[in-house]
Amino acid sequence: MSDVDETVSGRKSSLLSAHSDPSAVQTEYEVLRLMRQCAAEFGFDNFMIVRVPTGDQQNFAERLVVSSWPADLVRGYDALDIFRLSRLVEELRHTKLPVFRETAAFLGLRGKPVTALGIAPSMAFTLAVLLHTTYADPFIVTLSGSRDAPEGVEAAELYYVLLQLFERLERAMDAGVTTREKLSAREIECLRWAAAGKSSDEIAIILGISAYTVSSYFKTAARKLDAVNRMQAIARAMRLKII
Repeated sequence: MSDVDETVSGRKSSLLSAHSDPSAVQTEYEVLRLMRQCAAEFGFDNFMIVRVPTGDQQNFAERLVVSSWPADLVRGYDALDIFRLSRLVEELRHTKLPVFRETAAFLGLRGKPVTALGIAPSMAFTLAVLLHTTYADPFIVTLSGSRDAPEGVEAAELYYVLLQLFERLERAMDAGVTTREKLSAREIECLRWAAAGKSSDEIAIILGISAYTVSSYFKTAARKLDAVNRMQAIARAMRLKII
């Protein structure tokens, strides 16, 4: 091993050893923190973990699990409605190996890079890998930055770190399944209608209950989801596939 490889290995091993126990990570927020640390230690500026689009669920923003992408970029890309057809999704469906490309090329269609999103130089290039949960659900994990493609020992170690972090994310998501069991049918109905854009008064009419009762359901649902408000409760419920 060269001196450079030894330096890389020593610098990155701190991330592995510090979080060697998967059970130590209980929430998606903790995974977010570790992903941020991973990106920084490997010289990247942004990251995301997103579910691969399926036939009935194509929306990009709603499929994001954890991300440090700028909000404007997420909204702009979501508006283009091309995620399911992107080169990113297409290439990763045909390989188990990490792929490194210009971010604009990845997000666009094959041969048609995205040019109107104003991608920052700090996100010029993206490394992406397709990973699967224990139940074979596919997710895309990306790291974006201005650096060159990782090679050799660094590439192998980065892949292993991402596998470890994804394992922790799956455990956190599995832990969230118990939340689904705690939410009542009425609480889930209220969250589902609110996600569809209905107000408390409209939900009250739909469900045949009072607006006060609807608000009460939102409060209890938010508490069970560890959310600070209705919008965060809806977002977490969607992320956990409760609604």
